[in-house]
Amino acid sequence: MAPDTSTQIHNIGYRSYDGARLGRGYARTSLFSQSLRGAFGLGRSAKSKVLPMILFAVMCIPALIIVAVAIAVPGSTELPIKYTTYALTTQVVIGLFLASQAPQSVSRDLRFKTVPLYFSRPVERVDYVVAKYAAMASALFILTAVPLLIMWIGSLLAKFDFGDQTKGFGQGLVSVFMLSLLFAGVGLVMAALTPRRGFGVAAIIAVLLIPYGAVTAVQGIAYSTGNAGAIDWMGLFSPITLIDGLQTAFLGATSAFPGGEGPSAGTGAVYLLVILGLIAGSYAALMARYRKAGL
Repeated sequence: MAPDTSTQIHNIGYRSYDGARLGRGYARTSLFSQSLRGAFGLGRSAKSKVLPMILFAVMCIPALIIVAVAIAVPGSTELPIKYTTYALTTQVVIGLFLASQAPQSVSRDLRFKTVPLYFSRPVERVDYVVAKYAAMASALFILTAVPLLIMWIGSLLAKFDFGDQTKGFGQGLVSVFMLSLLFAGVGLVMAALTPRRGFGVAAIIAVLLIPYGAVTAVQGIAYSTGNAGAIDWMGLFSPITLIDGLQTAFLGATSAFPGGEGPSAGTGAVYLLVILGLIAGSYAALMARYRKAGL
C-alpha cells in the first residue's frame, strides 16, 4: 500500500521562546494587578473609567467637607463623624462600586469562555481565584480607606489630639478591611454565577440591599415591641449589619441598630465567626465555580 503523502508540515514562521519562564507567581501577580487596575477603569477605555472614578470622588468629597467643617468651626476638638461610621454612611456608594466592578472582573471571562485559556498555562484554579478575590478586596479597601486617610490628615491639620485620632483611624481601617473582604467575596460569588453582566449587577445589589432592608425592618419591630434581645441576633443576617455589629463590639463604634445599642463582646465574637465563615465560604464557592468553568 502506497504511503499517504497528503499530510504536510508547513513552517509558518513561529519562533521559539528562549527567555526566562517566570512561572505561576508572576502570572498570579500580573492577574492581580490587571484586575485591580481594571476595577478603577485603568487600562480600559475612557468610558469604562467614568463610573468608578465618579464613585471614588463621591466617597472622598464628604470626607473633605467633614475636614473643612472641623477646621472652620472654632473650638472643635474632634471630627463630626467617627472613622468607623463613614463606610456605613456611604454604603450605597460602596454597593454600587461593587455591583459595577465585580461582574467586569469575572463575568467577561465566563461569557467569552477564556477561563480554560488561563488554566492551560501555569496559572491554576487557586491562582485565578486568589488573584481575583485579592484584587476586588484591595479595590474596595482603597475606595473605603482613602476617605479615612483624608479625615485623619485633616484632623492633624486641625491640631486635634494625635493619639485619639490615630486610634480612631486605626479602628476605621480594621473595619473597612473586614468590610472589603466580606463584600468582595459576596460580590464575586454573585457575579460568577452568571456570564451576563447585567444579571450579576442585579444579583449583587439584591444580596446587599434586600437582607439589609429586611433585617432593619425586623429590628425596628423588635425594638418597638420591647424585644430588644432579638435585635443583636437579627444583625447576623445581612452583610452590612454584620460589619456594624462587629465594629460596635470590638472597635468602639456607635451602632446604627435601633436604640443605638450594639452587640456585646460575647455576641460580637459570633459576628466575627459568621464574617470569617462567609469569607471562607465565598472562597470555597469560587473555587467550586471555577472547577466547572475551567473544563
